[in-house]
Parts: sequence; structure tokens; C-alpha cells
Amino acid sequence: MENGLEERKKREIMQETVAEVQEITEGSTMEKQPQDSRTGRAPGELPPAVRLLLAMALMNALLYLCLGRVFPSPQHSMGNPGPCPYGHFKIGQMKNCSPWLSCEELRTEVRQLKHVGEGAVKRVKTGPRKPCAGAGDDHAEVFLSEWKKHKVALSRLTRLEMKDDFLHGLQMLKSLQSKRVVTLLGYCEDDNTILTEYHPLGSLSNLEETLNLSKYQHVNTWEHRLRLAVNYVSIIRYLHHSPLGTLVMCDSNDLPKTLSQYLLTSDFSIVANDLDALPLVDHSAGPLVKCGHRELHGDFVAPEQLWPFGEDVPFHDDLMPSYDEKIDIWKIPDVSGFLLGHVEGSDMVRFHLFDIHKACKSHTPAERPTAQDVLDTYQKVLNSLRDTVMSQTREML
Repeated sequence: MENGLEERKKREIMQETVAEVQEITEGSTMEKQPQDSRTGRAPGELPPAVRLLLAMALMNALLYLCLGRVFPSPQHSMGNPGPCPYGHFKIGQMKNCSPWLSCEELRTEVRQLKHVGEGAVKRVKTGPRKPCAGAGDDHAEVFLSEWKKHKVALSRLTRLEMKDDFLHGLQMLKSLQSKRVVTLLGYCEDDNTILTEYHPLGSLSNLEETLNLSKYQHVNTWEHRLRLAVNYVSIIRYLHHSPLGTLVMCDSNDLPKTLSQYLLTSDFSIVANDLDALPLVDHSAGPLVKCGHRELHGDFVAPEQLWPFGEDVPFHDDLMPSYDEKIDIWKIPDVSGFLLGHVEGSDMVRFHLFDIHKACKSHTPAERPTAQDVLDTYQKVLNSLRDTVMSQTREML
């Protein structure tokens, strides 16, 4: 609908421009006609100045139309046009906010359609796509469901020994509702169920698979991919400045696991989904965090997350030093590298992000930038590259 209105507007501008030039041309022709006959110019022939004016006007109109195609307006989701008060939600084409659904409403109004995922193994029955999981999907089974003609995701706890984590994830989901987090529709602690908005594109792990589909080729560009990286860093920034304080995304010990914590929306943005491992860093009181009680390995995790006492000393959780939110900053270049992919222009983006990514990989946590610093740099690079490409396009036209 919006695209149609934009196209009509562009055609109207083009028609108005041509009409204005024609009006000027006709006036100039009438005024110049006697003189033209004396100078030998054929009747109706345009003076050079008018021809130049006509050419410039047409070129400007053409430039407007072409730039509109090269840099189309971002497609915004028609749903959820405004925020809802705490304890309410709005999805799809809903005009009004609705209170979170109660146990009774979840039992009577939500219809399960098909099972789409279960536990850490991500078992999927409907094809290769990974599931559009709900909150706490490491210990829950997930069902694509329907509520009042809306597709929704119903998550149900499967391992009762993990109920504390499940309830912690629910509390985080309730407290952190924003455009950065998957929308909560309702929950029932008695039944160990959580209902969230359904995102058919699924986990962020599916990005390459999705962009390889023919219908999404138009968004498989450096610009759209950089926007996804901006979305990702925006979520990290939000968690580090959340209403609850500084939260650390602990469930991110390798790239696949990290990507599984986020969902890709239909308008190609990112929302955080799995929130059951978000410990709070209290810098004023002193206690920091540790992500789990097992020894971590690999280059993806930050250096301070690795066992510091060498192979000769057996790992012991009590001896493992704690750390803070700067472990999230260390991982940003790796996640962004995945999001940028290897499309035309991605190397150009990486070049412009080299310095900030180098700072993110500092072995001294205090020397790493904040999430806000990274976000500011990403946004600056995005705007700068867009302006450069637009300028080059104008020159070509």
C-alpha cells in the first residue's frame, strides 16, 4: 500500500515538472516568436536557454525516481505502530493493546497447530529451517499456534528441574519488553507456558538460508546486512542499559549458540528471544558475573572467560575470576562478520569498521569501547557509505 502511494507521488512529481517546463516553454516561444523569425529560427523551435531548462528539469525528475529505486524507503512493519503500557501487547494488525493473556485464556483461546522445536537439539519436523522458538527454548518445546487468527509461538517447559531458569527467562521477558525484545503475549506459571509473537523467518542462524531465497534477493545487500549489525549492537546496548541495570548476554559461548538467541523479523530486523541467562552486573557493589560453572574454550569467548591458571591447574569454578559486560563487546566483531556475509560491498564495510572492531578485541576489558560507542560508529559508517553511494549515483546520472 505504502509502495503504491510512493510510486503515485513520484509520477505526480514527474508530471508536474514536465507541465511546469511546458508552460515556461510555451510562454517563451510566444514571446520570442517575432525575434525568432528575424534570426532565422524555425517557428516553434525552442531557444537554447529554454532547452537547457527543460533538460535540467527532466534530469532532476529522473534522478529523483532513480534514487528512489536504488535507495528505497525502509519497509516498516504495519503491526505494533505504538508502544503498549506494561502488561499489554499489540501485534499484527491489532489497533488496540490487549492485556497479557491469562492461564485460562491460554488454555481456551490458543490453538496449537504444529510442533516446531524442542530443547537444545532444535528438533524440527517441518523442514530444514530452525524453529521460531519462544523464550527459554533450551529446555522447552515450542508449538506454532494460533490466537484470534494471529500466528503465535507457545513454549512449554519440558525439564522441570530447569524451572528456575524458565521462570527467570519469563521475568526477564516481562521486564525488558521493548522493540529490541520479542513481544510477550501471555504466560501461565501453573502450566509452565509462555506465549510470544511468532516470527516465521526463525532464528538469526537462518540468515544465509533466508537471503538465498529468490524472494529475498533484493535485501541481500551490504546496506541491509549492515542494518542488521546495527540492530544487533542496539540490542547489546539496550541490555547494558536496561531498566534492570547492566545485563550480560551469557548464553553466547560460540557463534551458533549466540545467533540462536535472536530472531529475524519479517521486516528484516532483529529481536532478542532467549533471555534466561542474563546475569546482572553491579559495578557499584562490586560483584561481577560468571557465565556458567564449566570451563570455556575457544577464541569466540573473551579472554577473561578462559581459565587463567594454565593446564597444570585443574579447573575449579570457585577459583575462576568473574567479569563484566565487556565480554559482549569482544564478541561483536564475530557476530557482525557473520551478518555482513560476503556480498558485494561487505569488504568495504569491514574496512570502515576495522578500527572499532580492533578496539573491541582488546585483551584488556577496560580498553574496549562501550556498546554505545560501537553503535555510534556503526551508524556513522552506515550514513557515510549511503551518502557516498548516493553521490556516486548522482554523478553517473
